[in-house]
Amino acid sequence: MKLYASPFACSFTVRVALAEAGLDAEIVWVDLQTKQAADGVDLRTLNAKGQVPTLVLDDRAVLTEIGAILQYLGDRVPARPLVPPPAAFERYRLQEWLSFIAGEIHKTLGVLLITAPGFDPAGAEVTRRLAHHLLPARLGHIARALDGRSFLMGEYFTVADAYLFNMLIWARYVELDLAPWPALGAYFARLAARPAIAPVLAEERAARLAAQR
Repeated sequence: MKLYASPFACSFTVRVALAEAGLDAEIVWVDLQTKQAADGVDLRTLNAKGQVPTLVLDDRAVLTEIGAILQYLGDRVPARPLVPPPAAFERYRLQEWLSFIAGEIHKTLGVLLITAPGFDPAGAEVTRRLAHHLLPARLGHIARALDGRSFLMGEYFTVADAYLFNMLIWARYVELDLAPWPALGAYFARLAARPAIAPVLAEERAARLAAQR
């Protein structure tokens, strides 16, 4: 497999899932401004959306979108509880969390990370204020769900935790104060220390520093 990624973009979620699954993939860094990958490929030739994560399988099939990629990877290693079996009710609970994180957290934090070229500055400020207004209730919902449990689905790590961890990194990057939700801070520390995740964090930091030079 080959994963087209950008440091600490949402492709980080897929890197965490790969590490937790014990699956190997070649990581190819992409300049998201130019869409040019380190292997010389224009990302748009593989993914018309020009976005990461883009996962190219060994048979050259291409998967995009976090929810689809995460469930594919989890299904590759059924012995690990990263994704519940298709017939289990917990599979739908996982999809519920993936949908919530994608729609309510990812998109809202994304507003704080980027402003489209030519976007009206006054409109951008209104949008940022709306994001800051919406996020506390959404993060509070997650914090309450984590109260008394180690992970979103209970006492075992799933791909939803990989996604949430990525979003908490974004929250820190935009200097969102997580102090009102101690459960989120404790959760973040637990995940950052996981043996599969810590090396990925280090590699992404190094890649980001290299890209900034």
